[in-house]
Amino acid sequence: MVIGGGPAGLRAAEVAVEGGASVTLFDAKPSVGRKFLVAGRGGLNLTHAESRESFVSRYSGLGQGEERWTSLLADFGPEALRLWAAGLGVETFAAGTGRVYPKELKAAPLLRRWVQRLREEGVHFAMNHRLAALRHGTEWTIDFDCGGETRTVATDAVILALGGGSWPQTGSDGGWVPMLEGLGVVITPLRSSNCGWNVAWSPALLAAAEGKPLKNIIAYAGELSAMGELLITADGLEGGVIYQLGPALSAMPMPEIVIDFKPSHTIEQLVRKLGTARSRFLAEARSRWRLSDAVFSILESKSVEQPFASAEALAATTKRCAIRLTSPRPLAEAISSAGGIHWDELDSNLMLRRLPGVFAAGEMIDWDAPTGGYLMQGCFASATRAARSALEWRTQKI
Repeated sequence: MVIGGGPAGLRAAEVAVEGGASVTLFDAKPSVGRKFLVAGRGGLNLTHAESRESFVSRYSGLGQGEERWTSLLADFGPEALRLWAAGLGVETFAAGTGRVYPKELKAAPLLRRWVQRLREEGVHFAMNHRLAALRHGTEWTIDFDCGGETRTVATDAVILALGGGSWPQTGSDGGWVPMLEGLGVVITPLRSSNCGWNVAWSPALLAAAEGKPLKNIIAYAGELSAMGELLITADGLEGGVIYQLGPALSAMPMPEIVIDFKPSHTIEQLVRKLGTARSRFLAEARSRWRLSDAVFSILESKSVEQPFASAEALAATTKRCAIRLTSPRPLAEAISSAGGIHWDELDSNLMLRRLPGVFAAGEMIDWDAPTGGYLMQGCFASATRAARSALEWRTQKI
């Protein structure tokens, strides 16, 4: 039995049925792959083309080390994922950033072919089945809520792939947390990851810069840095740069980012560009430094706090502009979630130590990774391990 119809659940069902098991996949929604389709809005970033050592370093989480991911990715790594896609007739390519996408840049065609193949291989799909209870006797007895009616199913092995807590409308609403905690499983609280952060912008700044980008910047959170783009929103900041800095920001008692708006220039070069200017430094810099509206608005807000008394002061702030953040955006808005089943609760086969015969995969487990293909790869790799382990468990019981 596989519970959860996201990429981890679908992959687990695939591995299990190909291993000879009779497999039924249950999901609370009317159809599978809903979060998979959400991920496809950006072109469906399946994995990333980089060295295995670099790839492994992208994963973090409480109570687990890189050896866990070295092992999981050895089972099913980026090359295997691309071959898997090719087996579905989906050609992939690596962009200049290293991100790997289907050539069609769409999720729906791949999902349709995948589900069709699973059906042909014998996977049964039970939709509109919400997990309600797990009970252990000689085998596992599972209660499902089917629109007000209860259906009870018995099985020898269960793979849980219920997702984290982001995008709850797709089904990953974290409703499984109290259920597993009630069975004694230690859960690290779910929290937003790969998300925007709130900033207390002034009304004047928002009037001038809301919805405008900060391009070609480098931002720092402690010792961590990221290069790219951010977007000023009514609530704060969004974009890949702040997503990458999320783990460092979450660890700060008073989170802030420091932005270099002109990473290709030194302070001295910026000062020279201002020439003979002796006043109105920011106004002069707007044209001479080619400041965007968003950058100008942020620097202008800084000048309200403390006017720039010299070209050097303005250049220094432009190179290191600190922005205080108040909190991450709500979990429901996040691209992914961190937290979940503590690694100490799982053996090397991803079986829950307290619940023999129950395995976990995907975002349910306490791991975190940036966008860029690492989230999808983590789901596929952990699902592959969980399903192979469930097959082995089933064989031992027989």
